Amino acid sequence: MGQNSHEFDWKHGDRNGVSGSVLLGLIREGRLWINCRKMMDHHPAFAAAVNSIHEELKSNCNEFTAIQRTANLLISSPKAMVPYHVDMPVNMLWHVRGRKRVWVYPHFDQRFVSQSVIEKVCAGEYSEDVPYDPQWDKYALVYDVEPGQLLTWPQLTPHRVANLEGLNVSLSTEHKNARATRRINVHQANRFLRRRLGVGCTSSEVDGPLAHFKQAVARSVRGWNKLTQRETKPFDYPISFKIDPQSPLGYVDLGLSEDEMTSPHMNDQLVAGNS
Repeated sequence: MGQNSHEFDWKHGDRNGVSGSVLLGLIREGRLWINCRKMMDHHPAFAAAVNSIHEELKSNCNEFTAIQRTANLLISSPKAMVPYHVDMPVNMLWHVRGRKRVWVYPHFDQRFVSQSVIEKVCAGEYSEDVPYDPQWDKYALVYDVEPGQLLTWPQLTPHRVANLEGLNVSLSTEHKNARATRRINVHQANRFLRRRLGVGCTSSEVDGPLAHFKQAVARSVRGWNKLTQRETKPFDYPISFKIDPQSPLGYVDLGLSEDEMTSPHMNDQLVAGNS
């Protein structure tokens, strides 16, 4: 993590064979964080706990549905921060250790994330980090999250995070349901129809015949791309540093150029708000 929440300076690194205990020490003292992905695939106890949580939620709310469940364990430095971004699935943050502050901005409001940017995120053309203006903070709901608390927000809601105190540990769970899947498909279809056919689709509604038609379009396009081997790989950050316990920062840069490290949406920052 960088030191300025206004900049898109997210980096992806190489563990470089460092032991877990040394790595945790570097995180505790520096500006690093670990995202232990796919916990449910590799740790049966975590999978059982996450499934139990979701089943308990469903038992208290018949309308609640959670499919395609995933869970990531986040371990981060006392001063780490997560830049302004959106999550495509429905996200829940289960906080375990330390204290963090979360800014949650109005959802489905194009003043904070334009329709064009959301479409590109859903289509895999952009990363989930999206253009940010500090002036938007006055519209945000701000939460100081303590251990044992849960924080969640509507799908594709922009938010950012800054740790306040101590080594932070959170379990981030994601899931989809029929509406969540359809919302992503609608944005993907809007992007395809606008880019390929020149049809300006302004509606992102997820209910009604038009939404179901767009979902069919998105699925057909994905099926055709898979059949013709034209699938595009979603954007991901390149590995730009490696862990080094001897370095004052706990890591060393690998010398990638600025273009190699840049998220593809950064050049659109000035126009994203009104595109």
